[in-house]
Amino acid sequence: MDKIFFTIGSILGGIAVATGAFGAHGLKKLVTPELLDTWEKAVRYQMYHALALLALAWAVTHWSEQIKLLTVGGWLFLAGVILFSGSLYILVLSGVKWLGAITPLGGMAFVAGWACLALAALRST
Repeated sequence: MDKIFFTIGSILGGIAVATGAFGAHGLKKLVTPELLDTWEKAVRYQMYHALALLALAWAVTHWSEQIKLLTVGGWLFLAGVILFSGSLYILVLSGVKWLGAITPLGGMAFVAGWACLALAALRST
């Protein structure tokens, strides 16, 4: 699982850099400052959780007895990026406001992922 989560984290980090650049250069003149702020928030949280996946990959190699909990945490981080950042990206690009209702589900996935990581650390030997 360490290679899977490290790979996913690396890909998400690269995508975050690309979407951040797109927002800064491509969207700046096309959307309102409020929507640009929303885009930047999506990028920021994607990058945070790309890095969290890298840390989680490290944890898998050091706390292998907690593999189940860490695996759940990793998939929760990925789900959070898809739901939180993904819904905000689509909201900005499409203008479909109801997508904002999905965003908190991603936030809850992020929190649950961090809880899994913390529990794995506490339970590790």
